[in-house]
Amino acid sequence: MPSKAYDLTGRTAFVTGAASGIGRASAVLLARAGAAVHCADRDAPGLHETAGLIKESGGTAHPHLLDVADRTQVDQAVAAAAESTGRVDVLAAIAGIMHSSPVLETREEDLDRVLDVNFKGVLYACQAAARVMVEAGTGGSIVTMASGAVDTGGPGLLCYGASKAAVVQLTKTLATEVGPHGIRVNAVAPGWIRTPMTDRHDAAARARTEDLMARRSPLGRVGTPEDVAHAVLYLASDAAAFTTGQILRPNGGVAMPW
Repeated sequence: MPSKAYDLTGRTAFVTGAASGIGRASAVLLARAGAAVHCADRDAPGLHETAGLIKESGGTAHPHLLDVADRTQVDQAVAAAAESTGRVDVLAAIAGIMHSSPVLETREEDLDRVLDVNFKGVLYACQAAARVMVEAGTGGSIVTMASGAVDTGGPGLLCYGASKAAVVQLTKTLATEVGPHGIRVNAVAPGWIRTPMTDRHDAAARARTEDLMARRSPLGRVGTPEDVAHAVLYLASDAAAFTTGQILRPNGGVAMPW
């Protein structure tokens, strides 16, 4: 049955950025698919709220207070997730931050912070999870979070876009290295999604941007965290058993790269 391909019962998932937005939606959906979900984030209230949502719906959730830019914290959290079962079957490395500044005004500390979270944080999670997967010998799926910014560019997107382009390269390289172990590695590159990250704009600016993005999309709307979560679930599941090293773009058709 088609639904069986999406069944994650008995599997362990580790999700970073789980306190809100795409990370929360992905954690909740992976749990609904049957996975025991280890939710990680540095936002303690949001993290525990996500875990509560999963438990209220009958799922299994384990919160981990975590700064993904700290390699030691990442290693310890992934090891803790694997401790009970000896395996991590799914990694969804979603945690990320936004910074916007013109190239000529971008400071070194701005670039360093974005790369620390958006690239190094993903790298650390991938390394920790892949080591567990290789040792367990049971395969697995790693899903990274890129961005439509890698396809379109735009003013002010140097730090954010560069970090996400690095994630794409990491995804493709890692896919070639761990594929022989039965581990798949893919990226999701969303378009404009209504999340707390986009809510940083004032209401008027957000409304203008969302109207523009909706008009650019053949579907006539902007995305939701759940739109992206379903892409994460697909790549995490056996439905994507022959998919690796790819970029899945839930962007409403705003960008259509070959």
